[in-house]
Amino acid sequence: MEELIKKANVLIEALPYFKDFFGKTFVIKYGGSIMANAELKKKLIEDITLLKYVGINPVIVHGGGPAINQTLARLNIKANFIDGLRVTDQETMEIVEMVLSAKINKEIVASINQMEARAVGISGKDGNLIKARLKKYDDPAKDLGLVGEVKEINPELIKKLIADDYIPVIAPVGVNETGDSVNINADDVAGQIAAALAAEKLIYLTDVNGILADPADKSSRVSQLNFQEIKQLIENGKIVGGMLPKVEGCIRAVSNGVARTHILNGLISHPILLEIFTDQGIGTMIVQE
Repeated sequence: MEELIKKANVLIEALPYFKDFFGKTFVIKYGGSIMANAELKKKLIEDITLLKYVGINPVIVHGGGPAINQTLARLNIKANFIDGLRVTDQETMEIVEMVLSAKINKEIVASINQMEARAVGISGKDGNLIKARLKKYDDPAKDLGLVGEVKEINPELIKKLIADDYIPVIAPVGVNETGDSVNINADDVAGQIAAALAAEKLIYLTDVNGILADPADKSSRVSQLNFQEIKQLIENGKIVGGMLPKVEGCIRAVSNGVARTHILNGLISHPILLEIFTDQGIGTMIVQE
């Protein structure tokens, strides 16, 4: 009986959050280490399905860097990077699009559908969702090829899918003004889509416990940061590498009307439920001030 009462208390604790977030949209970005772990991926899909069944509208944006690297290696194609961005020639772009749009995207869709929540997989090319421009450096030696950045988000297709009770699953491939497929950072895409939808929440799932005051100390998680505090951490070299585009996505989203943004450790079971439906939380929430 005590165990049953504990379960009931968990639901009661979550009740105010169910009420507050009913009918709201959450944009969730994930990839990397979580995709490589079948059990963690299953727990995440369970989180997403539960969100849908309590009346929240989840929108998924996914990456797929490790899977792209594995496919390139099997084909004996060398992966090159500049400033952490994949140099993408035409041959590499074809593989990137195949892995993201045809493989990973459909695997996520199938997993959600197996949980009896309806998902539809799309890329930024569908419905002109993501209009992109090529990312350029002043230094001609830094030619990234078909690597882009978001120029414009047209969210109508996502809104129609949500209205029809589907969960959109989005691969971060856009199209530029000449009609070429363009490889775009998934963190950037997630932030831009959250802003375009005026989402209630933008959630980044990563492999650390949110933002750390000291990157060398995994226990130094900061539960909440504002823009000024983030700026100081960046200037002090505490936020670097792959965390930077996530933080930039959070700032852009909040500046454009997204109520709250979160950076969570996706290597923990049920990270979204623990952050969103409990009083304590497990990650870092970013607010404007």
